[in-house]
Amino acid sequence: MKSNKLKIFSGSSNPKLAERISTVLGQPLGKIKLSKFKSGEHYCLYEETIRNCDVFIVQTFSHPINEHFVELLVMIDAAKRASARTINLVLPYYGYSRQERKAAPREPISAKMVADVLTTAGADRVITIDLHAPAIQGFFNIPVDHLTALDLISDYIIKKKIINPIVVSPDAGRATTAENLANILYAPFAMMIKKRPAHNESVITHVIGEVEGRTPIIIEDLIDTGNTIVNVVESLKERGANDIYICATHPVFSANALERLDHPNIKEVIITDSIAIPDNHSSRFTVLSVADLLADAIRIIVEGGSLSSLFKYGGV
Repeated sequence: MKSNKLKIFSGSSNPKLAERISTVLGQPLGKIKLSKFKSGEHYCLYEETIRNCDVFIVQTFSHPINEHFVELLVMIDAAKRASARTINLVLPYYGYSRQERKAAPREPISAKMVADVLTTAGADRVITIDLHAPAIQGFFNIPVDHLTALDLISDYIIKKKIINPIVVSPDAGRATTAENLANILYAPFAMMIKKRPAHNESVITHVIGEVEGRTPIIIEDLIDTGNTIVNVVESLKERGANDIYICATHPVFSANALERLDHPNIKEVIITDSIAIPDNHSSRFTVLSVADLLADAIRIIVEGGSLSSLFKYGGV
């Protein structure tokens, strides 16, 4: 599609993904100057007119998340003051999503706070993929288009023709997604029961389902430190499972997660480019692009139509 009223701009978090989206749409990536003052304050200048245009800002909440968050706010404010017709945020990974409820007294609900700040800054719409908790959509008083990478991941796994697969949910929170994938693959389903003694720590206590002699496919929305995934992998191997496939939409990959996931019992780690990872990663990692999915969503938003047409196996 070609439109003088559609403008796509990239923040500094994932410019390669923004470029891919623009290429799919046949639109040039908008010209923008992003920099920081010596004091660390962010600066933004749109180097082309955006008056009465539908502006789409591509910014994922990757490390350093707070830098990218503030940069996005500055970009929103600059677009609003430049008289953009609409300001649409393409947030492949929505940060702070794991703080969507109070699990202890006197904790924040940071996912709601981020939603409030984005809306107050001037956002008119949010496009995101595989929220940690779908209920986060309700934290916004503006439209939220919640997409899923499950179709993309499922199609890739189907082509692998994995022998004797079993889909494994690493916890109760991912059970619905794991069950959906199991139905797509006509495979059985298993679930891990774990406890968390601290943030980014987990201990597997039970496995529900028979995994012996099977090839597990673990499905997650995100992988952070990799500790939980490695614990799940080792627990499955102890119960006689074959080497394991890991699937996740968002490769947050904090600390030395890339090295931790280069594990001898992990056959393949299948992720998307919702967050950029270093090019020198192990061959164990396969990166699928969500550019087509996001480009199709942008096209439908601008031209009209139903986003449900993007969900091959059903929405989220």
